[in-house]
Amino acid sequence: MSETGPGTTLGVGMVGHAFMGAAHSQAWRVAPRFFDLPLTPRMVVVAGRRAEATRAAAERLGWDGWETDWRKLLVRDDVQLVDVCTPGDTHAEIAIAALEAGKHVLCEKPLANTVAEAEQMAAAARRAAEHGVLAMVGFTYRRVPAVALARQLVAEGRIGAVRQVRAQYLQDWLADPSSPLSWRLDKQKAGSGALGDIGAHAVDLAQFITGERLTGVSALLETFVHERPVAAEGGSALHGVGGQGTGPVTVDDAAVFLARLDGGGIATFEATRMAWGRKNAIRLEINGTAGSIAFDFEDMNVLHLYEASDEGRTAGFRRIYVTEPDHPYVGAWWPAGHGLGYEHGFVHQAVDLVRALADGTQPEPSFDDGLQVQRVLDAVERSAAAGSTWTAIEDDASGTPDGDRSE
Repeated sequence: MSETGPGTTLGVGMVGHAFMGAAHSQAWRVAPRFFDLPLTPRMVVVAGRRAEATRAAAERLGWDGWETDWRKLLVRDDVQLVDVCTPGDTHAEIAIAALEAGKHVLCEKPLANTVAEAEQMAAAARRAAEHGVLAMVGFTYRRVPAVALARQLVAEGRIGAVRQVRAQYLQDWLADPSSPLSWRLDKQKAGSGALGDIGAHAVDLAQFITGERLTGVSALLETFVHERPVAAEGGSALHGVGGQGTGPVTVDDAAVFLARLDGGGIATFEATRMAWGRKNAIRLEINGTAGSIAFDFEDMNVLHLYEASDEGRTAGFRRIYVTEPDHPYVGAWWPAGHGLGYEHGFVHQAVDLVRALADGTQPEPSFDDGLQVQRVLDAVERSAAAGSTWTAIEDDASGTPDGDRSE
């Protein structure tokens, strides 16, 4: 069993050191320097596949040591938490082994590539929790201060009962057909494309802010570019003749779906990595019986609130600049009016996780929460494969569909 307590360190071992590994490393470095934490994270060791790249990453990102076999992290007494920042096809094996070895786990989203894997991970987390070993899935955008404030305002009833949700996650890094293949375009490694990579965030945020869950979906998935150049060793693309130098794209480029909420409202979702000009546009608008709330991550320090009780000629959306000390997480940072950035959500994630581990309480979102989002993604895929047929979302380990208001 992992032993942590007030006044002690929390030894962290991280698996994977690319994009997410760098973001998580930043969080572990910064969190104890801006927040008062009951445990002090120590960046003990990072694991990767290639020795030279992993050694360089350890030095660059601030890790004490490095390994080329992640299993070695599980037998180290100075590692109490394993942070999983690898492609989705490895999540289940690493996370389950770590939990069974008595290590707390932070696992990047989506939790797994399939519902079956996610169920195994959630079951392992429940078993581990009986022995004080805890697990969390990294839906980091929950920790953006404006998003956390939106959740608070909805919970306080400021917009009334939720009627409609519009959720989009738009990027353009694959809009150019000559953009090369990566593991994110391989279904075996990534599970799905825009749906799981970024659509999972939109699903989690919609449920997190409203406090409600999706019960069923009708979906479309589309792949626009079926072949892409294979990246050369140095990172450039190889353009061959007659298809040579290219490889197949086996995931979706875009996902669009309708959904129902268990509170009676309806929702629309869109996820694409093909929207020219949109770099990281996570957009949500929630309309309720007493008002509306709106957020766009490309203006991440701002939240828009409309309250129907504001009548008259000047009624309209109120622009809230979420940088005041009494806004979620903000008080630990800069003077009022000085905005935060992308990396701060990861710091807040580390802070919340460390505090939960010190208290012995379940950190959120749990692996069960990650499993529920995986079931939504699975329902979207099944609906799209069946010609957009309305598909209920299973809501427990037995496979029983959640309440479906369409029937």
